[in-house]
Amino acid sequence: MADGPINLKAADADAQLAKSTKPLVVLIDGKHCEIQHKVLKDVATVAYADVHAIADIPEKVYAEAVGIFIYHPLEFQEAELRKFKKLKVIARLGTGYNNVDIKVAGEMGIPVCIVPDYGVEEIADLTMCMILNVHRNMHLYANLVRQGVQLHGIEETEDAGKGTRRVRGRTLGLIGLGNIGVAVAVRAKAFGFNVLFYDPFLRHSVEKALVIQRAKTLEELLTNSDCLSLHCMLTKENYHFLNDKTLRLMKRGSMIVNTARGGLIDELALSKCLKDGQIGAACLDTLEKEPFNFTFDQPLHDAPNVICTPHCAFYSQESVIEMREKASLDVKRALAGEELNGCVNNQFLKKK
Repeated sequence: MADGPINLKAADADAQLAKSTKPLVVLIDGKHCEIQHKVLKDVATVAYADVHAIADIPEKVYAEAVGIFIYHPLEFQEAELRKFKKLKVIARLGTGYNNVDIKVAGEMGIPVCIVPDYGVEEIADLTMCMILNVHRNMHLYANLVRQGVQLHGIEETEDAGKGTRRVRGRTLGLIGLGNIGVAVAVRAKAFGFNVLFYDPFLRHSVEKALVIQRAKTLEELLTNSDCLSLHCMLTKENYHFLNDKTLRLMKRGSMIVNTARGGLIDELALSKCLKDGQIGAACLDTLEKEPFNFTFDQPLHDAPNVICTPHCAFYSQESVIEMREKASLDVKRALAGEELNGCVNNQFLKKK
């Protein structure tokens, strides 16, 4: 038997699997699963497929897997879910689950688990880096130095750094006040921001505990925010909720930071608003089409004052270890019939 995870693309994969009497658990869209193997090796055979399209998932996975680990790019809707013959648990490596039909999975008796506290510190820290950057224009000045541009005196610095703002006293608007939203609020207050949030699903009084302000409506939040940061899930109801109409409710020259989901923003509308100055700057870690590149078929390809990072806010050496361990422990609990920590579809779950 292999000492580590099995590569399902290897020539001897079938022979290695045949030697095991333990149930099969597969990382579908990746290959780094040594930690999953360490946690599960006593109860399961861990393998990886490392595919980047649903069509490339090996039939053996559909036929034999009792558990799967997945990231966010692949969509597992009803047609894909019903191909699985033995599946007992889906572990989504992260906090979002909009790429899985949790209702259908529940009806099939398959719990869908996330790591609810994954990357909270990392995403909050990068969000603050972005918020500070769009205010202080660090990237702009750093690029000038790299290009060999020398600034002589106050006036040249002023001309080069148009839009650079003091952060103290500015209003930071947060859409969503879950774990990450709270972590951002705490950090932002330390820098002197006035923090305003909108979250219709959150109990009242939390604003008093954090000494921040609640907006009663989305319109109230948008019209009063100097900078907007997104921290909500992507759903059918809030898809493109930031569009031409809502963006133009914001203060002229206001800023947007997105470390949540790209589909929350209509990128064509954002591009127009950046070009005409309605939005002063945008810093985006998530985009609707990923991986993102500045090509002509992307709405933001020629927009000014936009900074994009490659959906990396979640990452640190510590966070990915923690994520894999916690997801693996829920898979282990599922195989043992125990209560799960991160199940998101309990309301739909039918017992097998």
